[in-house]
Amino acid sequence: MSTPRGALQLDLLTDLSSQVIARLGQPVSVVCCFEAGRDGFWLHRSRLAHGVDCHVIEPASILVNRRARRAKTDRLDTEGMLRLLAAWSGGDHQVCSMVRVPSPEAEDARRPHREREHLVQERTRYENRILALLATQGIRQRPSLRTWDRDLAALRAGDGRPLPPLLARELDRLRRRLVLTMELIRELDGERDGALEAAPQDTDNQKIVTLRRIRGIGENFAAVLVREVLYRSFANRKQLASYVGLTPTPFQSGSIDRDRRIGRAGNTRARTTLIQLAWLWLRYQPDSELAGWFRRRVGALEGRTRRIAIVALARKLLIALWRYTETSQVPDGVVLRAA
Repeated sequence: MSTPRGALQLDLLTDLSSQVIARLGQPVSVVCCFEAGRDGFWLHRSRLAHGVDCHVIEPASILVNRRARRAKTDRLDTEGMLRLLAAWSGGDHQVCSMVRVPSPEAEDARRPHREREHLVQERTRYENRILALLATQGIRQRPSLRTWDRDLAALRAGDGRPLPPLLARELDRLRRRLVLTMELIRELDGERDGALEAAPQDTDNQKIVTLRRIRGIGENFAAVLVREVLYRSFANRKQLASYVGLTPTPFQSGSIDRDRRIGRAGNTRARTTLIQLAWLWLRYQPDSELAGWFRRRVGALEGRTRRIAIVALARKLLIALWRYTETSQVPDGVVLRAA
């Protein structure tokens, strides 16, 4: 049986630290780092458990030479990360960004809504594929899943012919995959509701229940916002918006001083959810102060101006919901669901 990779790396660190201690004659502290990627955070937790100070570097924050085509080898990458680690350990925390590693429980709690997101994408792909195949025969309406066999047999192509037998079989296989995907989505929704009922005193579960009291915020939106963003503590609203990537990028040069588009350096999933929620907010909370601000700012304008304003509304909405979950301060004009 082969030795695990983590154990081999720990043995190497132990040997190197022993050599340094023998050379210096005094104990030393071991610090290591690696780039965030497909390995996740198990390596970080393994190093901490063995007394090694470990950091996870955000790859996008590493500065590179842009003068010409950059050489890419493992040796050059290792040397570059060692220079970053030395600068970070020396107190220069602007040289790169380190990832805040979540606890195993917080990381595992994110899996249901992330899996649900992938399943919803699969459901949309199957539905679009069925519609596309039917459109090749001049049919614009999908048969009902409840009465699929009867409706499929009654379909006729645009020229009056029945559906080709091989196409009908392919459609039936797509229908079965679609039904299975919808069942898995319902199963995840049931597990999510069961987890809330099983641990009502959990802080994150209480925040989810609190958000669900607001009209227009459903179970999935509340779970995404809490599990991806609001599980953390933030010092101020600027730090909160920066984490999600909704802060504008400043541009100052000479007499020019303005803000450009948002940085998009934060949590992509949370940012997408907030923008979707901002559009729903205008529909379900039209009398709120935030919806009134949007109408006063945009008026009857359409197109790009409206899309820019909805991002600003998403930022304001995030801050308002953060205050609501932390201090129970209901945003102005918001309608709550009955208890």
